[in-house]
Amino acid sequence: MMLQMFSTAGCHLCELAVEQIQQLPPALMVQLEIIEIGDDDALVEQYGTRIPVIRFADNSELSWPFEQQDILQQLALQAPEL
Repeated sequence: MMLQMFSTAGCHLCELAVEQIQQLPPALMVQLEIIEIGDDDALVEQYGTRIPVIRFADNSELSWPFEQQDILQQLALQAPEL
């Protein structure tokens, strides 16, 4: 399952979010694409005060603050058989 995370360089909260994602059970086969918002003014405007933000396959988003359990719940909505 592919996740996108909107982030920027030097974002400590983003590093914490990546750790949460990396600690998800391997059976979920989660792949993470990190999108640097600093390279796009529109992304900075949209996400600048909310990062890190995770976008799921259905385009739903989870803004910080979140816990690993929140990520798992959203993943379960994406693939109810999990």
